[in-house]
Amino acid sequence: MVLTAASAARAKESDRPFLAYLASWSEVTTQAPAETLLARLPGYFTHVALGFVKPDLAYSGNLDLSGTGLAFPYSGAVLKGAIAELKARHPSVRVLLAVGGWGYFGWDARDFRALAQLVRDLGADGVDLDYETADAGCVRKPEGGIACADDPRSIAVLADLRAALPRPFVISVAAWSVGAYGEGRFASAEPRFGPFVGMMRAMLKAPEAQGIDLVSIMSYDAGPTYSPEEAFRAYRSLWRGPLALGIAVMPSEAGGPRFTIDRTARLLIQVMADPKAGAMLYGLGLVPPGPTSPDNPDYRSLSLAICVTLERPGCDQPVP
Repeated sequence: MVLTAASAARAKESDRPFLAYLASWSEVTTQAPAETLLARLPGYFTHVALGFVKPDLAYSGNLDLSGTGLAFPYSGAVLKGAIAELKARHPSVRVLLAVGGWGYFGWDARDFRALAQLVRDLGADGVDLDYETADAGCVRKPEGGIACADDPRSIAVLADLRAALPRPFVISVAAWSVGAYGEGRFASAEPRFGPFVGMMRAMLKAPEAQGIDLVSIMSYDAGPTYSPEEAFRAYRSLWRGPLALGIAVMPSEAGGPRFTIDRTARLLIQVMADPKAGAMLYGLGLVPPGPTSPDNPDYRSLSLAICVTLERPGCDQPVP
């Protein structure tokens, strides 16, 4: 096969990141790795993040998931088999363990040595760092700009994680919706106030950010005045690497428009002038209330819409 300039350009575009979270509690109950949702995923996802692991997990080996925070309805041995099945079918897909998330706030007692062992035991490719706290303590300084009480800890968490999992292990970062706001041209971006406005700025500006491979924006659940496109621009001002715009399956509890099929495509098209732009989906296995339709899409239809819009290869592969 001769690789023409047009096909080469298309191949390059197909490298856009498409990270999807798999909610462990929504997996199918089975003892056969090949029957899991994870093992049967199509190959157009670049990363699959398994949620969620506690930062202060208890794990001593033997694939015992009971103290990790993961809620799969099957054993660690089945999970390891499912990861192996997926990677055998689609070797380029990177499987990550998502650590943190809302309610898992044990960062001061973090055990990344145990986390690294779990990653290796499962045959995963790295970690998605979902650094969330009950209150990041971000305030506007009198002289201007943002300072957050959590800044030193967030940077230390990233440094410790990369030390525990050196490259080629992958580290992606799930970035809070308004985490890049509060300074410069984004000082007045809506919503302007709250303890999380600007919480990611220090981490992404620190030297430790060189240890990050991908940033995905949780561009949802921030209220009706929030603009995912503006959030993308704010994060791009801090981070030059692969950057994924987050799309949520479930309706926002904070209000604001749904991610319909049409809105999802329009939002992604607006950021695709950036060659390193992509998408994140939260999450696989989640189904919104009511009949599924283009205005009330489930994870399957949103996955397909994102795949087609990003021009990823293999969009004809069904999502189970």
